[in-house]
Amino acid sequence: MMPKIITQTEVQIGPQGRLVIPAPLRRSLGFESGDNLIARMEEGRLILEKTETIKQRLKGRFALLQPTTSLADELIAERREEAKREAGE
Repeated sequence: MMPKIITQTEVQIGPQGRLVIPAPLRRSLGFESGDNLIARMEEGRLILEKTETIKQRLKGRFALLQPTTSLADELIAERREEAKREAGE
């Protein structure tokens, strides 16, 4: 029998604003003692993510870029073209 995956549970904010993530939820998320998490607010919600998870998501997002692609060079070229169009108007 597979262990039940916890997706929601009630927690309470303790002294000094401390938040305890219950063990079953930590296990479901793969959070371990000593992990670094990034906390951010998104649409009125608190989001906690492991830094590794964020790195993997970003690597996936940029994986389709050619290794020779320079985003900075592309942005500069776009800005120059935009400036030329504005100057010609």
